[in-house]
Amino acid sequence: MAIGKIQGRVYRFLVFIACLLPFFCLLIDTLLGRLGANPVETLHFRTGDWTLRFLCLTLALRPARVLSGQNWPLRFRRMVGLFTFFYATLHMLVYVALDQSFSWAQIRDEIPETPYVIVGLLAYLLLTPLALTSTKKMQRRLGRNWKKLHSLIYGAALLALGHYFWLVKKDYSEPLFYTILILLLLGFRVAQARRKRRRIRNSAQLLGDG
Repeated sequence: MAIGKIQGRVYRFLVFIACLLPFFCLLIDTLLGRLGANPVETLHFRTGDWTLRFLCLTLALRPARVLSGQNWPLRFRRMVGLFTFFYATLHMLVYVALDQSFSWAQIRDEIPETPYVIVGLLAYLLLTPLALTSTKKMQRRLGRNWKKLHSLIYGAALLALGHYFWLVKKDYSEPLFYTILILLLLGFRVAQARRKRRRIRNSAQLLGDG
């Protein structure tokens, strides 16, 4: 039992370091001046890319549990979800602090010309309560409402796709890739929910017949 706990801690530590690696790479590239001619734009796109990647990874953990028949993928769901919010926060800070220099008047004036900012902000707002209620204590306190609240991740994923599509002007290959991936992951959940309702309905019919 003790060995299992130690192994679990080691795995969580390794996953934690792996999740931090993109941030360390960004930090090193920034300090060494390796962000190209437009460093703010590079940071903006790279933090956005990693937000979307971690969002996909978060959505993929439940299918991984179902397909593998093992519960271990869900042990990292909270950590991966929090790193999704972490990179989304970095993405937001790059825009607010580096791009707009905390000029709220400039941000307000720019929003009508760049509606993708609104879409990105909405996605971030949906992720915020998920991060704030990710603890086991909040899960117990919210009860059944916790799952309902955390279904907001589906809306956040779709808004993030819309934000990405609106932002890209020429090459849509990457947004299309993420769209296909996210739709597959969401489709898996829809299929699982339908199978669950069908099992419940069949069980109710059997009990009724009995």
